[in-house]
Amino acid sequence: MTETADRLLDLAEARMRDAGYKGFSFRELAAEIGIKSASVHHHFPTKAGMAAAVARRYGERFFDLVGRRPGETADDVIAIYRSIFRGEIERDGRMCLNGMLGAEAGALPAEVLEEIEIYFRRCIDDLSSRIGGPNAAERAFHVMAALEGGLILARAYGDISAFDNATASLTTSTLAA
Repeated sequence: MTETADRLLDLAEARMRDAGYKGFSFRELAAEIGIKSASVHHHFPTKAGMAAAVARRYGERFFDLVGRRPGETADDVIAIYRSIFRGEIERDGRMCLNGMLGAEAGALPAEVLEEIEIYFRRCIDDLSSRIGGPNAAERAFHVMAALEGGLILARAYGDISAFDNATASLTTSTLAA
């Protein structure tokens, strides 16, 4: 991928994490980096293709960050996920890209939906396998719902403590109860 394509993806990601799929246009991205709109189409023929590429790249980075650690416990895994999610909103006040897009699922092109589904299925599968035990998949869904919901609350309140409050009890002992 070229430097220009990477910059376009970065800008599109920031805008989508802030305002969803409709939060960016090729014209705006082109103006921001000083190229013609046609040049954006050279790198990404369609908006849906660009959004899918952004979602795919976001997921790849996420899974690099939450990768397995030697000797990790189920609570360690939950803490790793929680830390990554918290870092998203703490860093720039923006939502998880796939959470933001997932909320718009009914109005998105199929190729974008496919990337969102891949991301969430992979999160659930990864958490389930690393948390283990009875009802691991259900507990993984609970973790993801609390993390995404915590981001929504923090953004709505304009206060990261809302995320902390929403996710504070995420441990394997509370999930098993």
